[in-house]
Amino acid sequence: MSKKILVIGYVWPEPTTTAAGCRMLQLLDAFLTFGYDITFASTASKTQYSLDLAKLGVQEVAIQLNHSSFDEFVKELSPNVVLFDRFMVEEQFGWRLAEFAPNALRILNTEDLHALRKSREEAHKKNRPFRIKDWKNHPTTLRETASIYRCDLSLMISSYEIEILQHELHIPAELLFHLPFMVDFSEISKDKLAPFDKRNGFVSIGNGKHTPNIAAVKILKHDIWPGIRKQLANAEIHIYGAYLPQEVKEMHHPKIGFYVSGWAENLDVALKGARVLLAPLKFGAGIKGKLLDAMRTGTPSVTTTIGAEGMHGELPWNGIISNDWDRFVQAAVELHQKQELWETVQENGIQLLQKLYDKELLQNQLTERLQQLSKALEIHREHNFIGRMLHHQILASTKYMAKWIEEKNKR
Repeated sequence: MSKKILVIGYVWPEPTTTAAGCRMLQLLDAFLTFGYDITFASTASKTQYSLDLAKLGVQEVAIQLNHSSFDEFVKELSPNVVLFDRFMVEEQFGWRLAEFAPNALRILNTEDLHALRKSREEAHKKNRPFRIKDWKNHPTTLRETASIYRCDLSLMISSYEIEILQHELHIPAELLFHLPFMVDFSEISKDKLAPFDKRNGFVSIGNGKHTPNIAAVKILKHDIWPGIRKQLANAEIHIYGAYLPQEVKEMHHPKIGFYVSGWAENLDVALKGARVLLAPLKFGAGIKGKLLDAMRTGTPSVTTTIGAEGMHGELPWNGIISNDWDRFVQAAVELHQKQELWETVQENGIQLLQKLYDKELLQNQLTERLQQLSKALEIHREHNFIGRMLHHQILASTKYMAKWIEEKNKR
């Protein structure tokens, strides 16, 4: 009997432009390894950066929002597993899956806690410290938490976010599964990494559609780069990212070594040529793909506590963490100039990858958890009374709202 998984994407994956796209590619790769036939469906439009899933052996299907054609599609497909890419997708399609594929294991891929990112951004805009109660009282937290309860399992990329969900909201541990980025450690060895004396300058990475990245570039230009150039008169930094807005493009200033280079088809090449990655993130959530890419390519980083959050546990960081911009500048200069320090923190990054992000180990843990759930799904759902209650509620509200919208659209 074949195993089928339906992945409903918020967008079509873009691994070359976003960490979320890389994450989705890793999940698809995992389920292909597990022997699943994969169907990827989305209501979104494709872009020039969208991955050709058919080349991976994944079936692509365009679906409609608030349309009963999806119900027939799901009944015919009859998936064993459904993966919702972010809580908004579960809100839109969860009730339909519960009704037309009730025996399918429902998994939520959170990417990050959207409400945490939003509440931190709102505190940043008001120029005041973020408080955990800002997140707990945010309306999006209610929506995200409800989605987590309605699913059989939620994939959490950040250890910190698991911690606050359990300690602050008392979400049962059996509903959460820690699955960070998965790295093929067999492809990483020190002799393949460019050494200190073959590298030069700084690099920063960030998709322009992600607000924390835009704020970080502004901080780099106005608060950090002047201090670095004062000590390293010939230093250069290159800013890479797709979808960069005009206000970032206008920061391009070669005379001071500040280059806005835009989208890079192969970021690894850029990272392997740079000596230090800078990520002065003031707000955000999840874990940062750019910082993991820095570890993979042997590039030490300077970032903030927000940047490194949920990424290294009790292990030493792949560089230096500071929220003070003067200290941030000094750390960047020291890492760029001191080979012994640079090599020490580079080794920290390699150890982090090996201990926390090993692809083979994480895939084994995931398939074991899925097998456990599949064998005892009915019991698992009986224990999740709040999830059952929320399914009853959403069937009485979202379902009929969707049907009303569909009838309205017909007219």
